[in-house]
Amino acid sequence: MYPQVEPYDQGMLDVGDNQRIHYEVSGNPNGKPAVVFHGGPGSGLNTRWREDFDPDHWKLVLWSQRGCGKSTPPASDPQTDMSLNTTQHLIDDAEKLREHLNIEKWLVEGGSWGSTLALAYAIQHPHRVSEIIIPAVTAGRPEEIEWITRGLGLFFPDYFEAFQNGVPEEDRDGNLALAYNKLLNSPDRTTREKAAWDWNKWDLSTITGGDNDFEGTRYADPVMRYQLARTVTHYWGNDCFLEPTYIFDNLHRLKGIPGVLIHGRNDFGGPLTTAWEIAKRWPDAELVILNDAGHLIMEGNSMDQAIAAAIEKFR
Repeated sequence: MYPQVEPYDQGMLDVGDNQRIHYEVSGNPNGKPAVVFHGGPGSGLNTRWREDFDPDHWKLVLWSQRGCGKSTPPASDPQTDMSLNTTQHLIDDAEKLREHLNIEKWLVEGGSWGSTLALAYAIQHPHRVSEIIIPAVTAGRPEEIEWITRGLGLFFPDYFEAFQNGVPEEDRDGNLALAYNKLLNSPDRTTREKAAWDWNKWDLSTITGGDNDFEGTRYADPVMRYQLARTVTHYWGNDCFLEPTYIFDNLHRLKGIPGVLIHGRNDFGGPLTTAWEIAKRWPDAELVILNDAGHLIMEGNSMDQAIAAAIEKFR
C-alpha cells in the first residue's frame, strides 16, 4: 500500500445536460495514466484507491459518476431527473474527462458495477485503453440482476421474504428493482425512506453473508442510503441500459488489450461464472480466482492483494 497523497488537480467538469462530474487527479503529473470506475452504481469515488497506485509512477484519475459523490445534481435529491443518468451517459462522461485531462490512453480499472461500466467503455473506445483490471466481475446481464434480486433467496430466504414484502403485493413476482425504484421516486418522503432502508438491508445482507444494522457502514447515512438505492434500482430496473448480451457480444473489440479479471469464488452477488465466461472470450485477459474471497474489497484481503499485483504487473 502506498501513501494516500492529496490530489494535485481536481474540479467539476460540465458534461452537458446540466450535469457536472467531480474528478481528482493525484500522483505523478507525468506518470502513466490510470482511471478507476467506481461501483454501486451510485457510491461515488473512494480516495482509498490512491493507496494501490504508486504516486511516483502513476497519474491516477478518480471521478464520481453522475448523481453521486460531489457530482451534481445529486441523485439524493428526489427532483433530480434520472433519465439523464444511463450507461451511455457515463461512457460519454468518461471520454470527455479523458479529453479534458489531455490523456491519450489510460489503464482502466473498475469493480462490481464499475467492471460493467469499464468493459462497456473499453468496448466503445478500445484505442484509448492501455490495460484493464476488473475485480468482482459483472456484465450487467438480466440474469445477473435477477440472481442478485431474487435468486439469492435460495441462500437468504429469511432476508428475501422481508425484501420481497417491501413492495406492493402485485409487484412481488416481477422486476423487484423496478418496483423499489417506483417507491424511491414516490412523492411521499416516508415511503422513500422505508424503501431505501429495505433495499439496502437486502443488499448489505447478501454482500456480508448476514444481517447488519448499517452501523459503521456507508448505509448509516440516510442521504447516502437513499442515493445508493435510487441509483442502483434505476440501473438494475432497466437492465443497466445495455442490450442483454452487449458485453459478451463485443468482447472481440478488446483484442490486443491486456487484462486481469479477479474474482472471489465465494462472491454471492456475482457468481464466478460471469468472469469465467468473459475470460473464455477475451484471450488477452488473465483470470485470477480467489478461493477465500467474496465480493468485498477490503484493505489487506486477498482481493486487495490481487488488485495490487495486477497494478504492479502493468506498471
